[in-house]
Parts: sequence; C-alpha cells; structure tokens
Amino acid sequence: MLLINRRLATGLLLVPIGGIRFAGAASAATARITFILVNDIYLMADELMPDGQRRGGFARLAAVVKAERDKASATSGHTIFAHGGDTLSPSLMSGIDHGAHIMTLTNLIPPDIFVPGNHEFDFGKTTFLQRMAEAKFPLYAANLRGPDGQPLPNFKDRSIVSFDGVRIGLTGATYDDSVRASDPGDLRFLPTVATLTEQAAALRREGADFVVAVAHVTREQGYQIFRGRAVDLLLTGHTHDLFIEYSGRTAMVESSYDAHYVTAIDIVIDVSEESGRRRVRWWPQFRVIDTAMAMPDPEVAAVVAQFEDELNKGLDAPIGTTAVELDSRAATVRTREAAIGNLIADAMRWSAQTEVAVINAGAIRSDMIYPAGTTITRREVLAALPFGNRLVTIDVGGSALRTAIENGLSRLPAPSARFPQVDQGRRYAARCKHNLFGRDHRFHGARRRRLHQLPRCQAGPAARRLADHCLRGYRLHKEHRDNTHRRRWADRIELRGLSLI
Repeated sequence: MLLINRRLATGLLLVPIGGIRFAGAASAATARITFILVNDIYLMADELMPDGQRRGGFARLAAVVKAERDKASATSGHTIFAHGGDTLSPSLMSGIDHGAHIMTLTNLIPPDIFVPGNHEFDFGKTTFLQRMAEAKFPLYAANLRGPDGQPLPNFKDRSIVSFDGVRIGLTGATYDDSVRASDPGDLRFLPTVATLTEQAAALRREGADFVVAVAHVTREQGYQIFRGRAVDLLLTGHTHDLFIEYSGRTAMVESSYDAHYVTAIDIVIDVSEESGRRRVRWWPQFRVIDTAMAMPDPEVAAVVAQFEDELNKGLDAPIGTTAVELDSRAATVRTREAAIGNLIADAMRWSAQTEVAVINAGAIRSDMIYPAGTTITRREVLAALPFGNRLVTIDVGGSALRTAIENGLSRLPAPSARFPQVDQGRRYAARCKHNLFGRDHRFHGARRRRLHQLPRCQAGPAARRLADHCLRGYRLHKEHRDNTHRRRWADRIELRGLSLI
C-alpha cells in the first residue's frame, strides 16, 4: 500500500524548521544528506511479482544502496542507510539457520543504523544476542534493556554524527510489544513513544541540529511520535506500508517490505547563527525507488546463490498433493476462513488429539495461491509456517474460547494477524459492527456444532481442550493449564500429509 500525504503546498515546505532565519544571520553550515530506508526484509532473493517484474532481495537492495552512496560521494553529499528491523525471521532459510544467513548478507551492505524488530526475537534471547554480536554495523534500541535494566552489549541509545558542520542526532527503538509478539525471554522493553521523546530531547540538549529516529512501531505509535514533533525525521518498520507523510515540520517514512521498494529522502539542512543561537531549516525531497529497476549487485547475488543452493538440499521431497486450491495470501487468511487455515488447524488437532484447534492468521505466511493438483513439498510447508512455533494445549471453558475468538475478530474489516483460523469440524458465526478502535461482536447459532454454541457454554463447566500456538500468550488464558509439545507444529503437516483436504 502506498500512502503519500504532503499536508502543505510546495511553497510552504520551505518554512524554516526550528525558528526564523533573521536578516543578517550568518550561515554556519549546510549539508546535503540522503537517508535510505529498508525495513521488514525477510527474503534473501528477489521475487517474481504479479506485474511480471522481479523485485526485492538483498542483491537488488545492495545495488540501490551502493548507487545512492556513490551518487552522494560524487556530489559532495552524504548518506545514512537505516534499517527499520524485522529480518532474521520468518523465511525458509531462517527456519534452518535461525537467521545466520541474514547477518552475513546484511554485513555486506552494512546500515549506518539498525533497530531490531519483533521478529529478531523469534528464536529466543540467546539466538538474538548471538546474531546481534555478529553485526558489523551500529545497533540502536533505546527502549531495550537486559533483565538488570541496563543497555545490552553493542547497543546504543543515541549518538550525534556531523556532516559539513551540521550535527545529526540518531536514536532508535525496537518493537515494545515483542514480549507478546515474539520470544525475547527476560529482556525488558520500555514504551517506545515516551522513550524516543526523551532521547530526542537529550539529543537537542547535546547539540543536535536535526533529529532522526528509526523505530519498529505500529502506525498508531508512529503518528504519536510524528504529531509530537520531538523528532524531525521518523523512519519506521513493522506495518509493511509504502508510506510517506510530511507535515511541513516532521516527516515519517516506511519502505514497504522485502526491499520491493526502497525510500530515499534527500534533505538539505541549513544551519545559521543569530545571537549565539543555531537556527535550522531543511527541505526534503522524497523518492520511491522500485528495485525492479536495479540490476542485482553481483557480489551479493553470488552469496545469495550459495545460500539458495544450501536451502535446496532436502526441501523438494514431496509430502502430498492438494485436492483443492490453497490460498495463503494475507488478504485472505487475515480476513476470512481459508482452506489452508483449516488444513493447518486440522493437522494440529490430529496431532495433539484435542477437540478444537485454532491458529492465528499471522502465523501463516508464503502469501501465494497453490492451485488444486499442486505437489506440496517441505519447501511449501516451511514457507507457509516459517516460525518454528510449537503446539500448545490448553484446557479452557467456553467463555474463554469465545473471548479469544472475539479478540481474533476485533480488527475486522481490516486484515489482522490475530484473525482465527479453525479446524474444519468447528463453525462460528459473528455479526460485527466495527471500527479500528472498538468492537461489538454478537455470536449466534442454532443447534449445530459450532465453536461457540449457546450462551450456557459461557458458564464454563464443560471445558474444551484447545490446541493453539497463539492463545498461549493471551492474558485471558493465563489461569488455564497449558502444555507445550516438543515437536514443531509445522512438522505435523508432514506427518499427517494432505489427506485432510
């Protein structure tokens, strides 16, 4: 999705930022800086897109970054390459090496600032720390702390870099809901908006002329930071939007995902001095770079090819053939019942021997259609289920199950990772009156087998066993016994085959 909003007319974009430049003020410094943003890049190779073009991947990203750096160097300009996080997972190769190949590739095109996203924690705290120790680039996360409350090794809260006399303040933040969304162990997360506001104020006190924050945030959090005007430029990851917002005072940008597009922001920053005070004004120009137009960098492409050769070994053994079309596109699984969701939930229920199985749509990836008659291999299974999550069984009453399903539907009609896909033996009906900030769901049904039957099931005496990897973290289930199965639930598909279709 491309969202571009420039709220002021072009002539008003030249309003000085930080104060008016008075007549007679002496120019202290002028710098031309190009900020390059990538975020949410999971796949190492490019992809064939519906328009017939190949986009994304590390080789095309490398070509774009190197071209921007060369252009800036040739014109006495400067670049800051920012990575907005989410890259170690999920992908086929990450399911095998826990993101080691991603660090190798990122080190070939090192960003100037990197913030971890929630998916950096998917393989646990130990792997996260190991991968971050392998980084040959600066790491920022002002809101991330160890169990002792101290910053993690090799991580910065903020810094100031100077270009042609202009002081650029840099700060970053990871996703503050990673405890719920991923598996960071005992790492601590401070509130993102408050933390970045504090860091920006500290950078101003320390002499920064222009403040840049790189953050893995929800769109709501991004707008809170944007409207607070604590930072001048906010570079984000997490929502996968191709997004540009400029108010005349603050800019916010995100660059889609998987490096399909890379956003470049060319900014001229002019600093003048008046009565001992530094006055700053700046002018941005936004460019969306389609990586289909970039020739893959040969050095990085060669490394990607080596990793793909490793990946291909053992992934092509057939598991079964699907008798119906399977649609794993996010627009499908995150808004309505899908056959692939039924298949996965059925395999979970069969393996765990439960009455009900639920999987949240965000766990189903690959984002493609498998036509009827497609031979499914381990490659397709891992592409659809890349996280390596394990099955959890929970004893719950009907009311808790109903509440969980309501929570899963609470973002409709917007697509949501929480949308519940259930096994084929269960049905539920919902009438939804909804906006993004509230909900009113009423479940109704006749005397048929439904996931939620009549109101009497809310009393809870008749407990159901629930096989579900996503409900384990819900607060409403914390009082119920759970049991984590050691076999990865993606493997259940292989054990069961495709006979459930």
